[in-house]
Amino acid sequence: MLSLESDYTKGAHKKILERLCEINMEPQPGYGSDMYCEQAGEKIKAACGCHDADVFFMTGGTQTNALIIDSMTEPYEGVVAADSGHVSVHEAGAVEFTGHKVLTIPGNCGKIQADRLRNCLEDFWKDENHEHMVFPGMVYLSHPTEFGTLYSLKELEEISGICREYQIPLYLDGARLGYGLMSQDTNVSLEDIARLCDVFYIGGTKVGALFGEAAVFTKKNTPKHFVTRIKQHGALLAKGWLTGVQFDVLFTDGLYFEISKKAVNLAQKIKEGFAQRGYEFFIDSPTNQQFIVLENGEMEQLRKKVRFSFWEKIDDSHTAVRFATSWATKESEIRELFKILDEVRS
Repeated sequence: MLSLESDYTKGAHKKILERLCEINMEPQPGYGSDMYCEQAGEKIKAACGCHDADVFFMTGGTQTNALIIDSMTEPYEGVVAADSGHVSVHEAGAVEFTGHKVLTIPGNCGKIQADRLRNCLEDFWKDENHEHMVFPGMVYLSHPTEFGTLYSLKELEEISGICREYQIPLYLDGARLGYGLMSQDTNVSLEDIARLCDVFYIGGTKVGALFGEAAVFTKKNTPKHFVTRIKQHGALLAKGWLTGVQFDVLFTDGLYFEISKKAVNLAQKIKEGFAQRGYEFFIDSPTNQQFIVLENGEMEQLRKKVRFSFWEKIDDSHTAVRFATSWATKESEIRELFKILDEVRS
């Protein structure tokens, strides 16, 4: 079965596995206090151009989102997100479970627009009853978004400026950050993100690691006793070095960016292949996720040999589906996809 359903369905890049085998029997201090976490943190800070940042490693995106939002907002505050934002839709209420409400505003292709954000904040503070409401205490972005779309540098600067004006932190979910940074359609660098955001995370789970995300605080704003907070949330890995080693490998010799670029390039081949065959796109994505509208009967035939993700019902006879490439995708798999598709169409 050909699998193009997501970017976390395979294990890890071979260089990570090789390195883990090499150091497997080395005793390491626990809870992220090892040399590998330190080395990885320094490499990440250098890549961000922010040498006084604080870097922490966690095992998954949901716990990273819930922990950061909970640690950086007051008990009476919530987090502003696009209505399609991951924290609002696909994290099983993990943020609300911490006691903080997700305050959604309509997104545009998955993105928060600066004018809508400003209106949201202005409306809150103009409301004479705002003391009885959940305060907007943080802004959450996904980059790439859940639709594979990207913020431009201008859009990030505008949103960051609004957050500064209202004195609330800007948080960027980078679960697929590598694929966004290596898109041909972006003008946003990792240094830009570090400069404009108060905190963000670099995704490893979906970009070559077995598991792991690297949270980066860039404004000397790490919550007090953050390691203790990580443990309170059940997110402090005793064998923390396992995550550190993986990011140490990913940020050595540009591997993180190299494998991300490969995935994006292959996704563009998927886009080209479907376009050449006259298919409609649900949304135009410049990253590793491609959203295609399929006729339902054709979709059922195709899924007998290819794994892809249901995305959204279009009408009674058409469905939007997602094909995702990853660091592990091979060009031969793209050729196989279209060979199968052409057989289904014939």
